[in-house]
Amino acid sequence: MPEEGPSESEAWETLIGLSRLTEPWAVRVAATLHLADVMSDEGGRVEDIASLAGADRTALERLLRFLVARGVFTQPAPGVFGLNAPARLLRDDHPGRMRRWLDLDGAAGAMDRAYGGLLETVRTGKPAYPAVHGRSFWEDLAAESHLAASFSSLMEAHSLALSDDVVSSYPWTKAGLVVDVGGGTGALLSRLLSAFPHLRGVLFDLVAESPEALAVLEAAGVADRCEVTAGDFFAPLPTGGDIYLLRNIVHDWPDPEAVAILRRCAEAAGKAGRVLVVERVVTNDGDQRELTGMDLRMLTLFGSRERSLEEFNALAGAASMRLEQSRATSSAYWLLEYRVPDAHQMGPLSDTSRQ
Repeated sequence: MPEEGPSESEAWETLIGLSRLTEPWAVRVAATLHLADVMSDEGGRVEDIASLAGADRTALERLLRFLVARGVFTQPAPGVFGLNAPARLLRDDHPGRMRRWLDLDGAAGAMDRAYGGLLETVRTGKPAYPAVHGRSFWEDLAAESHLAASFSSLMEAHSLALSDDVVSSYPWTKAGLVVDVGGGTGALLSRLLSAFPHLRGVLFDLVAESPEALAVLEAAGVADRCEVTAGDFFAPLPTGGDIYLLRNIVHDWPDPEAVAILRRCAEAAGKAGRVLVVERVVTNDGDQRELTGMDLRMLTLFGSRERSLEEFNALAGAASMRLEQSRATSSAYWLLEYRVPDAHQMGPLSDTSRQ
């Protein structure tokens, strides 16, 4: 007999839970208004919170009561609201930077608003972000400095979260010069240089010469071993690197642009260097909620995608490279090492390894 599925009432609850919009927007409004930053654990009067947050007193109380009923914030007395464990995650100084991912005034908020165009994306296959905002995400960052700063902050936190996997899953002792292509403000490269004092680095990004990037390198004590070069990875890259590192870059771009980026890396690396791609890899196992969620996000924002190992290899092949080895880390991310082969070495791809 076939397995018995959920009851109709459970099916209703599943669908309703997936389709309600009020909760996600209410949490984002609380994050954008810095509510967790302007109230104490013990609680504060709603009129004081509204004044500090720049909000209407009555509307804010209704928002807070809604969130309290769903387990975010507390209401110890009428008209008094305070923090609980979920609300404390919304503090701006929390290391997870959840507030910044939910801030409707920042880069993450601009990305979230693009989901309003998801229907047209599914109908046409074209990204929603330009249709909703009038220009691409990258054009928005170039035109709006506060969005660029917000995005850099988010990517810095993401790089730090990934850094242990990247540091521990690759034989960095065999490298000398690492070129971090599209490395943002240098959080990941700083971690690598700190872990391996013999390494030298080149931080290559449009914002590489920004005060924020210089501050990250100096705080890590590695500025003397790292050159910063502002540039576009669709243009020629600095040559002479042993490793050209691409962390979460390829998935931001459709296939033609992804191949162009990989080709620039291959040109710079030559036959002596390697190109190390750090990305999620689509498999039949693993966290399918995470993989499919990010895949739909890439489609909505950029018209791009998460890819399987075979799809990454096809992109690399179009850029005149072949896979040397692949390493699955303890997270959803893989390290894919590519190189430009000699003409007589264009045989089948090498076997992969898991760590």
